[in-house]
Amino acid sequence: MKYILSSILLALVFTGCAQKETVKEYNKPAIYWYNKMMKQISYNQLDDADDTFTSLESEHRKSPLISSAIMIIATAHMDEEEYQMANYYFDEYLKRFSLERDADYIRYLKIKSNFLSFQNEFRNQKLVNDTLEEIEKFIQLHKGSNYIHLVETMRGRLLMAKALFEKEIADLYGRVDKPEAQKIYNEKASKNWTNPDMIEGAKTPWYQAIFE
Repeated sequence: MKYILSSILLALVFTGCAQKETVKEYNKPAIYWYNKMMKQISYNQLDDADDTFTSLESEHRKSPLISSAIMIIATAHMDEEEYQMANYYFDEYLKRFSLERDADYIRYLKIKSNFLSFQNEFRNQKLVNDTLEEIEKFIQLHKGSNYIHLVETMRGRLLMAKALFEKEIADLYGRVDKPEAQKIYNEKASKNWTNPDMIEGAKTPWYQAIFE
């Protein structure tokens, strides 16, 4: 009898907890959602923070808290190396607040996020090209920005990576005796970097190199 009563009590407790967890919050003040998101970020609960931001945005789209909330959650994802999510929020910020004085800072952060996500010079070539396009756009729009030199530094590193990749393709065509194709890719490499032969590639661990 005691066993049955204990089982019933446990079932009621777990049922109550489950119901409590599934209660949907809505119609809260903007500051409530903002503070909740901040707390979740501090506990590294970024998936929950994303959901909370969605609630803040959907219930208070014109709140002055939105711009800072986007920035905070974007940089949180960036710190966790979740660059795709970070870029999603940076894009959202630029769509809604592109005329703000800090738009150059947001574009710089997006370029930096792309740059940090570029793990290997022989991969993600589309990402390299897309980032170079973002950099050219930045240079045109924000010539006097405080971040221009950092952006130009990343541009140089990406151009070296692109030249090294094209030089590898040229060498490959040379090994299979296709001189015309080799010449084309050597010319492409030279356009991105004056002397591609002087570029030293990153050292790839042996266990990764076998898959290159």
